[in-house]
Amino acid sequence: MTGTPTRTPPVLAIYRRLERLPAGHRVFSTAVAWRAPYFRGIRPRFLSLAPGRGEVAMRNRWSVRNHLGTVHAIACCNLVEIAAGVTTEVTVPPGHRWIPTGMDVAYLAKATTDLRAVAVVPDLTDLAADENRDLVVPVDVTDTAGTLVVHADVTMRLSPRSR
Repeated sequence: MTGTPTRTPPVLAIYRRLERLPAGHRVFSTAVAWRAPYFRGIRPRFLSLAPGRGEVAMRNRWSVRNHLGTVHAIACCNLVEIAAGVTTEVTVPPGHRWIPTGMDVAYLAKATTDLRAVAVVPDLTDLAADENRDLVVPVDVTDTAGTLVVHADVTMRLSPRSR
C-alpha cells in the first residue's frame, strides 16, 4: 500500500461516489473511456480502484480479436495501460503528475477469454515534493481460468505539477 496523500485524488473521489450506485462501476468506466477516447475500443470495466492497486476487465469480443480468434496483443496492451494509468493517477501525491514513457510486455499464453488486469503501484511515501522519478508499475493480465496471459511493466515518469 502506498502512503496516504493529504487529500483524496479527484478521480478516486468520483470512483468512490459512483461505486456505491447499482451501475456505478459501469458509469465510472464509461466516463474514463470518454476522457481518454483511445480506450473506448476495449470497453474497460473498472472492478476495483484504490491507492496502490487497480483492477480492470475487458470482454473478449469480436472487435478486440485478431485473425487467429484470440484477443489481439494491442488490445491487451490497452488494458494494461489503462489499469496502470488510472491506478497511478489515484496513487501519486497531489503535487505530482505522470505520463507513461515505456512498456515492456511479455505475452505468456493465448488470450481466449475475458481478461482481468491488476496494476500495483509501488509505495511513494518517500517521493519528495520537487522530485522527478521513473516508476515501474507491474500489471498482470489473467484469463477467466486465472492463467497469466500477459505481464507488463509500465514505466511512468513522475514530475511535480507546474505551479
